Amino acid sequence: MELAFALTIGTLTASGVYLLLRARTFPVIVGLTLLSYGVNLFLFSTGRLVTGGQPILGSTDNYSDPLPQALVLTAIVIGFAMTAFVVVLALRKQADHHDDHVDGRESSARLRLEDEEEDGR
Repeated sequence: MELAFALTIGTLTASGVYLLLRARTFPVIVGLTLLSYGVNLFLFSTGRLVTGGQPILGSTDNYSDPLPQALVLTAIVIGFAMTAFVVVLALRKQADHHDDHVDGRESSARLRLEDEEEDGR
């Protein structure tokens, strides 16, 4: 079970970092989401991976720590809110600039239109 968790965390993290390095808005948003899922799984695994363990100390010999579960639950809610906010920002940028690059460069189509307007004057 630990190997499956480790492979899943590694895959999510690697995929998230790869998508973060893209130059478009949507892959960056998906990359941030995948990276946050990988971090959430890592935090969840720090509370001992026990099947059927109770989160109460002293009642059984086999218990799981409830703190990482609470942290992950909170991180899921905050991550969803931040993802919605970033999607709205990306849609606004797309509507205003007709471009979805995240590196700050202007699109070549927009620069050509501005050059054509200047040449026409």
